[in-house]
Amino acid sequence: MVLGQGTRVGFYSSTCPRAESIVQSTVRSHFQSDPTVAPGLLRMHFHDCFVQGCDGSILISGAGTERTAPPNTLLRGYEVIDDAKQQIEALCPGVVSCADILALAARDSVLLTKGLTWSVPTGRRDGRVSRASDASNLPGFTESVDAQKQKFAAKGLNTQDLVTLVGGHTIGTSACQFFSYRLYNFSSTGAPDPSIDSTFLPQLQALCPQNGDGSKRVALDTGSVNNFDTSYFSNLRNGRGILESDQKLWTDASTKVFVQRYLGLRGFLGLRFALEFGKSMVKMSNIEVLTGTNGEIRKVCSAFN
Repeated sequence: MVLGQGTRVGFYSSTCPRAESIVQSTVRSHFQSDPTVAPGLLRMHFHDCFVQGCDGSILISGAGTERTAPPNTLLRGYEVIDDAKQQIEALCPGVVSCADILALAARDSVLLTKGLTWSVPTGRRDGRVSRASDASNLPGFTESVDAQKQKFAAKGLNTQDLVTLVGGHTIGTSACQFFSYRLYNFSSTGAPDPSIDSTFLPQLQALCPQNGDGSKRVALDTGSVNNFDTSYFSNLRNGRGILESDQKLWTDASTKVFVQRYLGLRGFLGLRFALEFGKSMVKMSNIEVLTGTNGEIRKVCSAFN
């Protein structure tokens, strides 16, 4: 396991031994009434880590905070983190960080959607800064693979990590506003994005009519929206990626090879997506973490102490 600066598996084993099981049971109970919290929490952890490191800064509410930035306005699952934090505070006040609760909840979300589990190193502390302007670090849905690779490399993540972590789009949805431009007048050509499978295009156009409701949700992994599996990669191979940045993973040679390996295509060294996902998540969850006496342990996840 890749370990970060000062995080370790079982950090709370003596100071708050029930912390991880409380997070797990809280995520499960929310998931049972609303399965969309699983992809929501997974994305939230990713969006947290890419901005100021994995420090819970995405959880702060209020004007001008990270969660108000355009890439973050549709994130969901905050109430799950607040619920887990409240239960943990009642048991072990001032011990467990919101950043750790989010990292654990992301792992539990993958398990609930039939992915593999992994051991999450803990010991992160919560950041004291949350600015919407910092969210430009997040990879964007129109970006080239080179631009995405640069953003990942800046966080110590390589091309395999990029393909693996974006593979988290195997669960959850996007909104029409983030991809409908591909369906009608792509790059001002007056025609749809040529990388979209021609038999799939009318299905997407029916879901997202021109000038229709931009907030309508559409599965990122057609046919397998609630299962953590490799079907997302099959869809990319078949021209059925929803986001422009997703489909580019197949059209760019440097990322395509990893998609091929996850699909176990003949002539490629196979890789197990479920296993590699956990490894890349551990790497990501250690980006620029605050440990020791840095940062703070928030009493409430949505506000600084």
